[in-house]
Amino acid sequence: MKLEETIDHFLNYSKNQRKFSEHTIIAYSKALNQLCQYFICEYDEVPNISDISIDMLRPFLGWLDEQGISRNSLRLKVSSMKAFFKFCYKQNITEKNIAKNIIVPKREKRLPSYLLENEVTDLIEKVKEETETEETNFDAVRNLALIELLYSSGLRISEALQATLNDIDFSKKLIKVTGKGRKQRLVPLGSKAIGALKEYMKIRYSVANKTNLIFITKSGRPFTANAAWRVLNKEMQGIAKAKQKSPHTLRHSFATHLLNAGAALPSVSEMLGHSSVATTQIYTHVSVKRLKEAYRQAHPKA
Repeated sequence: MKLEETIDHFLNYSKNQRKFSEHTIIAYSKALNQLCQYFICEYDEVPNISDISIDMLRPFLGWLDEQGISRNSLRLKVSSMKAFFKFCYKQNITEKNIAKNIIVPKREKRLPSYLLENEVTDLIEKVKEETETEETNFDAVRNLALIELLYSSGLRISEALQATLNDIDFSKKLIKVTGKGRKQRLVPLGSKAIGALKEYMKIRYSVANKTNLIFITKSGRPFTANAAWRVLNKEMQGIAKAKQKSPHTLRHSFATHLLNAGAALPSVSEMLGHSSVATTQIYTHVSVKRLKEAYRQAHPKA
């Protein structure tokens, strides 16, 4: 079987059977397409899956490193490649998992990029003003509801876009979230998020659609992660000083602001859907950094 055919089979399986997020499917696709590009550069053709050996894969990692990508990008591509060859072995496409012993690079530790509290306020006010313009009313009302939800709950964008109408309990101010590994959790929602979602629901029901998803387009189709990224990036321009301007920036802001206000680390970890408190601890570094800056500016002997 040709490598390209096997990749298509893997992507379809990951999307339709494993129900992986759009973000994960795109990451898999990009990494495996680069593997095909590498084979063309080195061997002038894309080989059959059965002809690929570990000796052909190891130089690919060096080739990726030469592209000047970050440690985290390299880590993602290696993880994607390992997932692919594990799939091939499990599906009896190959006789063994040739990528089994390839080591995934350690994650590069970078402090999360987040918005200041006043920047979140400015962002929300900016989108609120757009809801008053008739031409962009539906999009703006939906965008405001999404922003309020992300900041109020700390959801990943994939979790927010996969949420259905049945997942929100308006009376209890809770949302049921299906996270990584299909694990479910309940996350509280603030009154502002509840209010924005209720306003959005008023116009959402007027759109003819066949989906139970909360966030849709004016034509009734599911609102995608790429579209959400473009919206958030555009709305944050001129407001946020953060280097990263994306839906995930609001997740980082949620965690940072809670910890700055004294929230317990295990509680924040549970709301974020982290499998380990250790993953959440990176946000404590952000809080400590901010405290040190306040100390440096205010203390006479700093």
